[in-house]
Amino acid sequence: MLPWIRAARVPRTRSLLAALLLALTVLVAPTATASAAPAAEAATSRGWNDYSCKPSAAHPRPVVLVHGTFGNSIDNWLVLAPYLVNRGYCVFSLDYGQLPGVPFFHGLGPIDKSAEQLDVFVDKVLAATGASKADIVGHSQGGMMPNYYLKFLGGADKVNALVGIAPDNHGTTLLGLTKLLPFFPGVEKFISDKTPGLADQIAGSPFITKLTAGGDTVPGVRYTVIATKYDQVVTPYRTQYLDGPNVRNVLLQDLCPLDLSEHVAIGTIDRIAFHEVANALDPARATPTTCASVIG
Repeated sequence: MLPWIRAARVPRTRSLLAALLLALTVLVAPTATASAAPAAEAATSRGWNDYSCKPSAAHPRPVVLVHGTFGNSIDNWLVLAPYLVNRGYCVFSLDYGQLPGVPFFHGLGPIDKSAEQLDVFVDKVLAATGASKADIVGHSQGGMMPNYYLKFLGGADKVNALVGIAPDNHGTTLLGLTKLLPFFPGVEKFISDKTPGLADQIAGSPFITKLTAGGDTVPGVRYTVIATKYDQVVTPYRTQYLDGPNVRNVLLQDLCPLDLSEHVAIGTIDRIAFHEVANALDPARATPTTCASVIG
C-alpha cells in the first residue's frame, strides 16, 4: 500500500490532506477581473505614490511598501500608507510578481525576479525624491523578498531599514501542510510551474536555502520583524525572526496581549503593529507601543 493512502486512513491526516487540497483549490481557482483605477492614480488620490513628494528633515527617507502574496500596491496598504503619510513620510508602493493572464493578484512570480522589480522601483523613488537611501516596509512575502534585494542585488547600499510584518524569512510549513507535498508529486510540480512565487516560499525550497545561506542579514541595514503568535500562514511564527546585528524581533502580543491579529490583519489593519512600524522607521522618536496605540 502506498504510504499516502495508508496515512489518509488516519482521521487527523485525512483532515490535513483535505485542508491542503482546499488550499490548492483556492490558489489555482480563476480570479475575477476587478475594475479599478490605475495603481499610481489611485494611490496618489489617497496620499501616496506622489512623486512630487520631497522628504522632510524630520523624515529624510522615502518609505517603500512591499505587498504580500496575492496582494497589490493599493489594497495591502489602504490603512498603513495614509497612516505614514499623515505622519509626514513620502510613501510609495509597487506591484510585483505578476503572472501572465492573472490580473489584480500579484506576488506569484519567481521571487528573485520580483526582487529585480523592487530594485528598479527603489531606484525610481530615490531619483524622484533626491534621497540617498529608502526605508522598506513589507508584509508577508513583501517582508522577506527585500532580503534577496539586499543580499544579492546591491540593495544594502540604498536601504537604511527593512521592517517586515509577518515575513516568511525562513519559508513556511503552512501549519505543516507543506510536509504533505512529497506525497503529491503532481501537485508539487503544478505549484512550482504555475505559481513559482508560492513554491519559493516553502520552507527548505532552493530559494529559501540560497536566501538564508551565509546569515540572515547584511551590514549597514537595520532590521525589524513584527510577528503575531496567531499567524496561520507563516508557521511556525518564530521562523519569521532574524538573527544578526541591528535586528529587533517583536512579538505583537508582548506589546498588547489582547491583540488577536492573524497573518492578514497584522499587515492590513492593525494600528498597534503600525505604531511599531513607525517606531522602527524613526527610533529616535519612538514611543511605547501598547494596546492604547490602536487610537494613536
